[in-house]
Amino acid sequence: MDIEIIEMAERKVSFVLKNSTPAMANALRRTILTDISKMAIDKVEFHLGPIMVDGKEYESITPLFDEIVAHRLGMVPVPTDLQLFVPQDDCVCGGEGCPSCTIMYSLNKIGPCTVLSGDLIPLGSPDLKVKDEFIPIVELADDQAALIYTIATMGTAKTHVKWQVANGVGYKYEPIVKIDSGKCKRCEKCLSECPKKVFSGDDKKITVANPLNCSLCESCHAFCPHKAISVEADEKNFVFKFETDGSLSAEDVLKKAVSLLSEQAKTLGKLVESI
Repeated sequence: MDIEIIEMAERKVSFVLKNSTPAMANALRRTILTDISKMAIDKVEFHLGPIMVDGKEYESITPLFDEIVAHRLGMVPVPTDLQLFVPQDDCVCGGEGCPSCTIMYSLNKIGPCTVLSGDLIPLGSPDLKVKDEFIPIVELADDQAALIYTIATMGTAKTHVKWQVANGVGYKYEPIVKIDSGKCKRCEKCLSECPKKVFSGDDKKITVANPLNCSLCESCHAFCPHKAISVEADEKNFVFKFETDGSLSAEDVLKKAVSLLSEQAKTLGKLVESI
């Protein structure tokens, strides 16, 4: 099994999984979706009662139920360093909470304003400040305030979707698109009918310019009056793509997923040998 990178950006990646099987491709997809650990806000403490700011009294309350605000805070992507943080159950602190397994944030805003994710201030390294700073959390009216403390911990999407780092994880068979130059009359039907703009051409020649864009819909074959185009699926190669929420880079997610699959395969091999 080999991986050939097509595009690698901070939050998205596309690649070809070569010399593999549908079972392995689906295992990789499920690992990316559910098995990658990340930090997410898991505990939220709301200060209740009046707050004095510059001689003016504000009531620490929001128009939304606390549960809704807590849920929104939990869905905010939290920066994660897999080399630094560990799940609380595996931490030397025994789950009590320490810099190795938790991140604390404070939020202190007075109305009228829109409370944003960027208002979360990390109680520690400034590198832990959330990257998406403009996610709206709640609207505060005049005389309203929000004084909130939160704790982020490690988890996986098997427990809750707030710990899901990747989205849009999908794959398809690698398309094999060919043009029979002997049959092709350069009618350019394929150029207009292909929804994925796979083909390119001029007065001299029609070429397969973007074969990986092909969705295997076979519109080109159906509309070609000379049946000069053939479309097949390579069942050993798979075109993957996914995006992350920013908690981890796409490269880190892919490397971690491959590492987890490798560890699980070794564990399974040892169990089989012990039978």
